[in-house]
Amino acid sequence: MTALELAWFKSSHSDPGQNCVEAALLPSAIALRDSKHDTGPALFLSPGAWQPFLGWARTGGAATAAR
Repeated sequence: MTALELAWFKSSHSDPGQNCVEAALLPSAIALRDSKHDTGPALFLSPGAWQPFLGWARTGGAATAAR
């Protein structure tokens, strides 16, 4: 199955504009992509990596790491 064939849904935290993250649930991963680039890359996280990723994102993610 390719990323284009997954059942994508928008995050409940997406804004009404163009800043949307879409997710798809797989048996062994959670996939994320930018809804503006639906044919672009997707990030696949194992269930064990999901909670640490959310914690990283909630604290500012890359913006925090760049400081």
